[in-house]
Amino acid sequence: MNYVSLAKMSLLKSRVLSFTLLLFGSIAFTPALTTAAVCPELLNEKVTTLEGDSLDLCSLSGKVIMAVNTASYCGNTPQYEGLEALFKKFKNDGLIIIGFPSNDFGGQEPGSNEEIATFCAVNYGVTFPMTEKSRVVSAEANPFYKKLAAATGKRPTWNFHKYLVSKNGDTVISFPSSFGPNNSTLISQIEKLLAE
Repeated sequence: MNYVSLAKMSLLKSRVLSFTLLLFGSIAFTPALTTAAVCPELLNEKVTTLEGDSLDLCSLSGKVIMAVNTASYCGNTPQYEGLEALFKKFKNDGLIIIGFPSNDFGGQEPGSNEEIATFCAVNYGVTFPMTEKSRVVSAEANPFYKKLAAATGKRPTWNFHKYLVSKNGDTVISFPSSFGPNNSTLISQIEKLLAE
């Protein structure tokens, strides 16, 4: 084997070694880009649906989320119809609505998870996700609602309070119950966040 062949082999080995180091070096640093790093802290929570399934809120990163504390026997209960219409209108654009049934206000959500699911399906045809019944105010509030209140400085004061969360979880906007699903300000904010 002559000197030129040896030089070519040495160069080839050097390139293979460099590529290998580059490849394994990038793999070695991959853990820094895990789901936990990508998931906004606000969404780093899991909730249980009315059907008993686990919903990882991190999986909704990249969508605009509307969280609404709901009740079956409230003057605002007909808002379910508007929420369902809003969900159908914007879901393909990236809006997800999540209902959080709560008995915190006026004892207006006394039923079981199964009763709530039946009520929502039969009376309003609700297809957006609904979580199991939980607290949304006080020290016993579910962890996601604690984060929403901390992010906005506003806690729900009645049923059908709404929080809008931006795609990256950096922006949270609070809307009182009086802002129904057809409210033009609410819809404008949804459209703005979807366009970001």
